[in-house]
Amino acid sequence: MQTRRLGRTDHQSSIAILGGAAFAADTSDESAVFLHEAIDAGINHLDIAPGYGLAERAVGPHIPALRDRLFVAGKTAETERDWARTRLRRTLDRLQVDYLDLYQAHGVTSLEVLDQRAEAFEVILEARDQGLTRFVGVTGHDLSAPRAHLEAVRRYDLDTVMFPVYPRVMADADYRADVEALLAECINRDVGVMAIKAVAWRPWGDRTPDLRTWYEPQRTPKGIEDGVRFALSTPSIDAFCTPSDKAIARLAIAAAEQLEPIDATEWTALLSTDEAFIFPLADHAVPAWG
Repeated sequence: MQTRRLGRTDHQSSIAILGGAAFAADTSDESAVFLHEAIDAGINHLDIAPGYGLAERAVGPHIPALRDRLFVAGKTAETERDWARTRLRRTLDRLQVDYLDLYQAHGVTSLEVLDQRAEAFEVILEARDQGLTRFVGVTGHDLSAPRAHLEAVRRYDLDTVMFPVYPRVMADADYRADVEALLAECINRDVGVMAIKAVAWRPWGDRTPDLRTWYEPQRTPKGIEDGVRFALSTPSIDAFCTPSDKAIARLAIAAAEQLEPIDATEWTALLSTDEAFIFPLADHAVPAWG
């Protein structure tokens, strides 16, 4: 699998990042199969969070043997300093590591949420100073996430950002303008940029979910391939995070292994306005696991 430099982290990240939410309902034994499949495919970057069900506990026993092959990225969605510290210690314990490669404020979706995370950001930055993480970043999925991430990068001098990039959301002129402003700042500061929701399609609406994703993803190999190519051909995107449904994630990984970038004309042709947004989360998100 191809790799790309993840900004000033200097990590040569696989263009597909293994989304830890895929292990949310797994035991340790169950997680081993897909984890090793991903590594065998060339993935060298794991993104995981305490909010992903059982994921940290499931993959943790496997991490020590793989530590030199994995860039391990954790997250916290806490707002209070003490809880953020507790979450960090718990993540390190569950993943059986002494430090993370990247620690991120999770789910920062607006300027209001960014302000609410001030104490957690203090803990994240302290963790970098203390050697408990090498780098720090921010993630979030909603229409106002790129604007919030731009302010977060300026306020905290972060190393990475992670936000949604898929055809329907990038067809929105306001959202795309916010993304372009964020990417310009990331280029200026050499900040690594990761995409999420690359293979998103539409909200579940009245349909009964039959996949472990809170939105309905593309279902065909062609649709998934188009989403992966679109995200990875968006200028300045270094990598994308695989979805939480393992069957769809496997197809996304296969698309990344065979990546052929598209030019600006093809990219524009993939922009879609036919489906509803999967955002805002408050209106459309369906739990992907119990």
